[in-house]
Amino acid sequence: MNIPAVVVLIGLLIFLAHALDDLFARTKIPDVLLLLGLGLLLGPVSKLMTPSDLGAVGPIFSTLTLIIILFEGGLGLDLRVLARSVRGATGLTIWSFLGTMLVVTPVGHILLGLSWLGASTLGAILGGTSSAVVIPMVKRLAVSPEIRAVLSIESALSDVLVIVVALGLMGAQAMGSLKVGHLMGGMLASFLLAGILGAAGGVLWSLALNRMHSLQRSIFTTPAFVLVMYGLVELLGYSGAIASLSLGIVLGNIDLMPLGILRRSPETLASLSTTEKEVFAEVVFLLKTFFFIYIGLSLRLTSLNLALGGLGITALLFALRIPVVHGSLSTASTTRFEAATAAAMTPKGLAAAVLASVPTQMGLPGGSVIQTTVYALILFSILATSLLVFLLERGWLDPCLRRIFRRYAEHPEVG
Repeated sequence: MNIPAVVVLIGLLIFLAHALDDLFARTKIPDVLLLLGLGLLLGPVSKLMTPSDLGAVGPIFSTLTLIIILFEGGLGLDLRVLARSVRGATGLTIWSFLGTMLVVTPVGHILLGLSWLGASTLGAILGGTSSAVVIPMVKRLAVSPEIRAVLSIESALSDVLVIVVALGLMGAQAMGSLKVGHLMGGMLASFLLAGILGAAGGVLWSLALNRMHSLQRSIFTTPAFVLVMYGLVELLGYSGAIASLSLGIVLGNIDLMPLGILRRSPETLASLSTTEKEVFAEVVFLLKTFFFIYIGLSLRLTSLNLALGGLGITALLFALRIPVVHGSLSTASTTRFEAATAAAMTPKGLAAAVLASVPTQMGLPGGSVIQTTVYALILFSILATSLLVFLLERGWLDPCLRRIFRRYAEHPEVG
């Protein structure tokens, strides 16, 4: 590897990322789409780079990106908006996941030749949306804070749901038996205890921030604490992703928390400074840039038939999302554009990419079929989301929206 050339490439990619972000703001062409295309060009198309060139850094970088994006997303969620959004987010998460399982499982069994458990595993892997795609994208869209919160929370919750259920099904496939009670118990524990631990970490760090703010050059102590919390929660067997989101929500809303017993003085519980939040936003921007290029590098489409199968399943999942949105989002507080945006937010990402390789590593039947199909879905779902967002922002789908989402108002209700 030519080190000077790589250093130059990294610098050029940072310049390019800012240019693409400006392009997104002016033309509504999503930068995600172009970054993914660049990764495909550098990797599978030209073979200039492969994920193995990054060694162990690649998977670590992907996890780091997920942690920081979730934390920064939590910082930006208002607790009052969150309270109004939890119901919609939970419904969207559960119905989308169950619907995906019901659609993908028979397709995987009948058309792809997987066993029923293997096909269910494929459905579980594809049952969520990507936090790394959804959270940065909805920040740039003209939707209400409530819808922004719903989609952000859904992406975080679905990541955990996907990981717990998919790994449980893989374990059942390896053992030859499925214990539903054990699977459900592990899922609830992963959600609830991770959320509690993350919230406790947020309060603890708020108490420590006053002392930290007195130190020079302490701006990266908060990211360090987030990484420590993520690692500790994962070591305990719970979801570090949910803990990171919960920590961010608490730290971003510390003034609203009923923690009077800890408030010996108005300054006892501190929050992040404006400068720290701006630094976090820039870090997220850079991580997002390299994450999508890395995803493009990592995609492997080794079978045309499976790639076409992935394209077909992608179309099914986007069609499925329409009734899921109708059943989950209130017509009183959701506009037609917001409902359509929620329907478009079905990209697959990091969790699906990581889990896709596990069946092969475990030596399970059909592992290569699952991996190739999931990689195809990651590519096609991100492409579809980006294209739909572009068309929605331009208003080119308005005639379709009036028919598909006619029960939603065109403009927000007043009063």
